[in-house]
Amino acid sequence: MGENAKKSMNDRDREIYLNGLHRYQDMGVSIYIDGLECPAEDWNKIFEVREDGFFYMGDYVAEPQSGKLTEIRFDRVYYQ
Repeated sequence: MGENAKKSMNDRDREIYLNGLHRYQDMGVSIYIDGLECPAEDWNKIFEVREDGFFYMGDYVAEPQSGKLTEIRFDRVYYQ
């Protein structure tokens, strides 16, 4: 498989993931990146891996009593 085919598969996987975030947002789930609620235009940054070794990890937050998903938080995590 050529490099372009691998890249387009990655792009497709990203698109599928982002579509899922949109569905959650449509159901009232808030999406946070680095502690701030972010518009959909900024969501692509969760796929970044930086030279200093950080990447974003998602944390799914539910309401304690009902278990209903209320927030998805993406925070920086450092790989060492």
